[in-house]
Amino acid sequence: MTMTDLETSMATIIAVFQKYSEREGDKHKLKKSELKDLLHDELPDLMAHVKDQAALDNLMESLDADGDSECDFQEFMTFISMVTVCCHEFFEHEDE
Repeated sequence: MTMTDLETSMATIIAVFQKYSEREGDKHKLKKSELKDLLHDELPDLMAHVKDQAALDNLMESLDADGDSECDFQEFMTFISMVTVCCHEFFEHEDE
């Protein structure tokens, strides 16, 4: 059975999260270093616009809804959703 585009996208998001979260510690959460690697490797264009390290640290802290200094999958999905909403207009115009 072939997956739809949306199913494939969802599976890819899960796979990317797991690829980084399994590197060390709790395999269901991203440590700060794992999250930083994920952002730089998987979202290089977005990260190229982040010149301020403090802004990146603030972003990581704001993702940490439960205050455990790690990013669980739900917190990661909140971030992915926020970035996707912010980029929606860009993606719309790129197809034209």
